[in-house]
Amino acid sequence: MLKVKIYSFSYKKSGIPFDETSNGGGFVFDCRYIYNPGREIKFIPLNGKDTEVIHFMDKDEKMQKFLQNVYSIIDEAVDNYISRDFSNLMVSFGCTGGQHRSVYAAEKLKEYLQKKYDETIIIRINHSEIPELSTN
Repeated sequence: MLKVKIYSFSYKKSGIPFDETSNGGGFVFDCRYIYNPGREIKFIPLNGKDTEVIHFMDKDEKMQKFLQNVYSIIDEAVDNYISRDFSNLMVSFGCTGGQHRSVYAAEKLKEYLQKKYDETIIIRINHSEIPELSTN
């Protein structure tokens, strides 16, 4: 069964996550071109799993277009990996602080894959800057 490991990270703090499998890496998506909610005082203490940030990012057209593109790419990879009996796929999302945009994008990909692939794949998520949100 394919295991998809999704990461959020900070380019400034932890950097691109290390691939613990023998694959040597995976997809890395840069969220820094999308508006950072962390620039607004009310969002600073929050993260991409908080309702206020989710509503804000749900309305951001660039983020939604970005996610549609990510879904398309990852769909191709998941389908291909399943057909070839691969066991691991790594997908990482980075932003400046690893708290808002990357966490939001990682969680959205997790939700998308859960709905589309149900129990066909195993999904784990790791938020490098907010470990308590992770499901290793």
